[in-house]
Amino acid sequence: MAGLRSTKEIEQMVATSLSPLAPAGFPDLPAIPGVKLHTVTLGIRYKGRPDVLLAELEPGTQVAGVFTTSTTASAAVRWGREALKGGTGRAFFVNAGNSVAFTGKAGEKFVADKVEAAAKALGCNKTEIFTASTGVIGEPTTANRITDALPDLLANDAGWLDAAKAIMTTDTFPKGASATATIHGAKVSIAGFAKGSGMIEPNMATMLGFIFTDAAVPHAVLQSLLADCTNRSFNAITVDSDTSTSDTVLLAATGKAGNAAVTGIDDPALAGFKTALGDVMRDLAHQVVRDGEGASKFITVNVTGAISEAEAKITAKAIANSPLVKTAIAGEDANWGRIVMAVGKCGVQADPNKLTVSIGGIVLAKNGERVADYDEAPVAAHIKGQYIDIDVDLGFGDGTATVWTCDLTHGYISINADYRS
Repeated sequence: MAGLRSTKEIEQMVATSLSPLAPAGFPDLPAIPGVKLHTVTLGIRYKGRPDVLLAELEPGTQVAGVFTTSTTASAAVRWGREALKGGTGRAFFVNAGNSVAFTGKAGEKFVADKVEAAAKALGCNKTEIFTASTGVIGEPTTANRITDALPDLLANDAGWLDAAKAIMTTDTFPKGASATATIHGAKVSIAGFAKGSGMIEPNMATMLGFIFTDAAVPHAVLQSLLADCTNRSFNAITVDSDTSTSDTVLLAATGKAGNAAVTGIDDPALAGFKTALGDVMRDLAHQVVRDGEGASKFITVNVTGAISEAEAKITAKAIANSPLVKTAIAGEDANWGRIVMAVGKCGVQADPNKLTVSIGGIVLAKNGERVADYDEAPVAAHIKGQYIDIDVDLGFGDGTATVWTCDLTHGYISINADYRS
């Protein structure tokens, strides 16, 4: 297969290089009134970069959240689910390097100690502190280093870039995005950052994502907006089909834009805001895929003609998660038969005689067989690029879905074989 490197070469790239799909740089994000960012560098696992973040929120800030559906969810996730019932928040308190997942009573105490210390420092209820942790699973630790550093943390006002760096693990670049909209004529801003590189097939969100807006939107409406936009962004990506124990996305609305009240999720005044929020979340989700561990190609899988949107998404995920599809693309092999295989295995309604498969906009197979004048050369040329398009029409109905993924290279093995070393 073309373009393969030795394991040693891949390891060197992993250690020294950004993802080849990385953006040119971190974007210039607008300040969000009512949000103060604080970071500190403690060297919990990763040296020389911030690894603890506290996003301080104006009193009364409305908070929405989505969390992993993993049945082995971390203590931080379990706390977040409970805190969300209050609908408001004063801080998002995050550490990188240890997920404190599957650590029993020690993990629960870790979260409780962080929450208690932050609530005392900010003078708020403990239920207004949201926590998140990311890193190695199953390694008990205490929160002492973090809570002892809280005065220094709160004294250090940080920018978006340091905040995005503070939540990274195996990420090769920090991820940020922003947009603006209007609600009842008032301009509102949205800005956010995320982390994620491996253990990515969220059933709700990416590994971690934090989004902020100065819009005035009540909790129930904000929650509906976040859930809907999540399904078309973070829930439509996969790197390796593995759902994290720590997945968390939180959305804070400080209300400082002063827009008139919205009446509900169907208020026409929210249309522009919903589009802008979706754009920010999709941008962040794409950046997670572009930073997939060992990734060299960004793959878009479009499925049409399914009997429902749900079946279209199942099909798209089956293609996007297939190791055979992903390795064929990594090796720049136009093996479209693997796409047909992935469609057939996933349990949706499909018929070879109705199926159409295209790569790079070129139809390869339809009506149960390869097209008569099939020429692999332009398809092979498309697969040699960094951005790959796969289109499948099941030929049954109106259900459609798009999923984004990356290829599977030796780099993924190198990163994960040595993750705890």
